[in-house]
Amino acid sequence: MIMAFGDTRDRLLSMRKLRENLRLSRERMARMLDVSAKTIERWEERDSLPTSRTHLQRLSMIQEIVKLGLAVYSPEGFRQFLTTPLAVFDAHTALQLVELGQADRVLAALAADYEGLGH
Repeated sequence: MIMAFGDTRDRLLSMRKLRENLRLSRERMARMLDVSAKTIERWEERDSLPTSRTHLQRLSMIQEIVKLGLAVYSPEGFRQFLTTPLAVFDAHTALQLVELGQADRVLAALAADYEGLGH
């Protein structure tokens, strides 16, 4: 089922809540979304979300990673998953892959872990 643009916005956490769940700085979150840290700050101050479809899709993917990651791991285990370089990610961390626009690889690894087929 293809999700409508409005539906994506309705199911997203606030920018601040998502960033806090990931324990990321505004600068790191900005790199993940390919915007400036000032833009992240503005969205948080206004409690708003991006209007760009591309940014909303990236934000939605990041939220899916958080949701699945916390279903698979404890909060500390998920933090380790995000910040530890892994062979499955060619010695990159999950956060680095998201910054590189490869969030789908992170989501696939989490799905494999969820199914017990993981790294």
